[in-house]
Amino acid sequence: MEMSRTPRIPDELKERPFSLGEARQAGLTLKSLKSRAWRRLGSELYCWSGLAEDPWQVLSAWQRLLPPETVFAGSTVAWISGLDFSPTDPVEIVVPPHSGMRSRPGLSVRRCKMPPGDAVTIRGLRATTLRRTFRDLSLRWSAVEVLVAIDMALSRGLTDTTALGRFAAIAAPAESPMETRLRWLLIQRGLPRPQVQANLYDIKNRFVGRADLYYPAARLVIEYDGGNHRERLVEDDRRQNLLVNAGFRLLRFTATDIYNQPDLVDAQVRSALSQESPARRSTSVTMPSRIFSPASQKPGSVMSMPRLRTSSSGRVDPPAARNSR
Repeated sequence: MEMSRTPRIPDELKERPFSLGEARQAGLTLKSLKSRAWRRLGSELYCWSGLAEDPWQVLSAWQRLLPPETVFAGSTVAWISGLDFSPTDPVEIVVPPHSGMRSRPGLSVRRCKMPPGDAVTIRGLRATTLRRTFRDLSLRWSAVEVLVAIDMALSRGLTDTTALGRFAAIAAPAESPMETRLRWLLIQRGLPRPQVQANLYDIKNRFVGRADLYYPAARLVIEYDGGNHRERLVEDDRRQNLLVNAGFRLLRFTATDIYNQPDLVDAQVRSALSQESPARRSTSVTMPSRIFSPASQKPGSVMSMPRLRTSSSGRVDPPAARNSR
């Protein structure tokens, strides 16, 4: 019985991704690259199957393969700049209008003019500036997804409002994409723009938590419950109790609410805003008629416990670490 031949793996091709031309220089053929020893990254771009995935290496390999006037763009640059986007699915580039390059598997090509001030070099990679990236993304993405990217950049200190164009008025340093999508839903429904990541204090000016979204006039806290809420239920319940006992009202929403029941989200927030805040309704502590059970509360319901009006003076600084949800 004929034994299968062990594929030859040149040492110089184990360290990083390589082009088809580099593979041929090392003595490999296109047919040999189809074996399980190799992984295809894109058109004429490969790597050894034992090489750990590293987007920086993949992008460097693409840059060596592409013409020198190529500039990385779009989601690829968002990742290069430090945002949570996929950099290589596909790799996005911009080339001059006269270029003959076309999109191919693993590579998305767009032709346009690139003024010198719109390009920078990051870790050896030529890329569009973040400001130019946001502008380009706004031509292809929905407004809310562009806002997700901008909020993320603000939260990580990668940009400021001077670089945000038409999004400057509504951008804010949200801590998750779903918090941005929830805020966008409220704004699009004509509701007031809430504060983002607001520090909250009790009657004794003690820090009790930080709200995803907050309407101070109604003392209404709006929270997004992500996938880790169930894992952190005890911690979230403690934080929720602190907020309720400090006189804040609380609405919680999930991704299902935001995507599948936007009318319900709108109606419940609108109803809560139309109600008088507990602090205005009473100047004394009111005992609840029944014991409140945070764990049994359904997402999207209003929770309140009237308290004394919170003083606006003498607040202490919050702890350095966020009171986590």
